[in-house]
Order: sequence, then C-alpha cells, then structure tokens
Amino acid sequence: MKKKFRVKKNQEFQSILGQRQFVNSDSFTIYYRTRSLDHSRVGISASKKLGNAVVRNKVKRQIRMICQQILSFDEEIDIIVLARKKYFDYSFKENLEQFNELMKKIKIRRK
Repeated sequence: MKKKFRVKKNQEFQSILGQRQFVNSDSFTIYYRTRSLDHSRVGISASKKLGNAVVRNKVKRQIRMICQQILSFDEEIDIIVLARKKYFDYSFKENLEQFNELMKKIKIRRK
C-alpha cells in the first residue's frame, strides 16, 4: 500500500476515532470518516493484547493485503482498522469475507 493511502499520524488517528462512526465484527472494528480529498486512506492498529511484535506485524500485514484486495482507494473516506482477539479464530479467507461485509455496511450507512 502506497504511503499516500495510509493514515500515519496520531492526531489523524484520534480525529477519526473521535467521530464515533464505526462497524464491528468478530475480527475487526472499523472506524471511518468522510474526507474531501480524492482518495481513501487506511490506518491499521493491533494492540499488545494480540501478542508480541512478531504476531502483531503479521496481523497488520494480513490486514494490509485484505485492504488492497477489497478497497479501490477512489472513495473519499478515511478508515481505521482495529484487529480484535478473535482475529485468530478465523482463517484469512473468513477474515477477508468479514472485512468485505463491514465495507458494504459502511457504504450503505454513508448514503
């Protein structure tokens, strides 16, 4: 994922989380906010409750791949993806399906 498609700064994370617009599944919580620029941005967070640094980095890599497969990055939305503990209870394919369902919910809510 290119750097222009990432949310990196803590202040940006906090402002998106502060909007309190979110959707949940067993594996993810996705916070979102509309924006005025011409492309989407994604921020990924995995807490220390998931495991050590190796495990958290693996989860973030997988979430990055899920985002690349599902998102087209041409919408005007910022997204923060929070991985939950139940992420490990599902396979990559099942997590991909859950993420896709959450993105459909977000599109419905935004209209």
